[in-house]
Amino acid sequence: MVEVLGSSNEELQVIALVASAGGLEAVSTVLEGLPEGLGAAVLVLIHQDPERESALVHLLQSRSRLPVIAAEDGARLKAGTVVPAPSGKHVLVTEGPAIALIASGASPPSRPSADLLLTTLATACRARATAVVLSGGGHDGATGASAIHRLGGTVLASSQTTSSSFAMPQATIQRAEVINHVVALEEIAALLASLITTPRLEDPEIVPARRATSDRSRPGSDE
Repeated sequence: MVEVLGSSNEELQVIALVASAGGLEAVSTVLEGLPEGLGAAVLVLIHQDPERESALVHLLQSRSRLPVIAAEDGARLKAGTVVPAPSGKHVLVTEGPAIALIASGASPPSRPSADLLLTTLATACRARATAVVLSGGGHDGATGASAIHRLGGTVLASSQTTSSSFAMPQATIQRAEVINHVVALEEIAALLASLITTPRLEDPEIVPARRATSDRSRPGSDE
């Protein structure tokens, strides 16, 4: 029987932190700054070897004031908890919101897939979804971030000077009119906390193009 992390909550806000190379330290920095009792669920996805058992739950528990819970297929998300993606599984977000796990296979593309996570998060949570693209190589997450924006959610990326590897954040930043905030890594947690306390009323069929809140969003700019 699947453990249920929380009752159905169609108003729950969900944050997804996605990263690759340099991602463990980046994610840990964000989690350290998030307050206890955060009014949102937090999903964490860092690219991992599908053949090796993930140690993310253990590693993140020591860096987070929020409880870190192992992902289970079908489990509902709960505010104030952190759920890392396991190795060898793609994570999908379904109605509830809840998570579904599917085998990732042993071949590329990136595993687990940030694009799959963010795209399903967008369709499940719409304006209540927030994507945070952190350090990593390649462009995984850019398409998913576009889906988050398209369905009314919020998109953040870490700045160039605070990203160990800037390719993933840059790929998202370069998507026209998708990014909302480009922020120094150490400032992301405070921004997320402020965004979560702001009601999400917008749930549009079509989201108009909008500028990032800072001209730091321009490719090649720093923090």
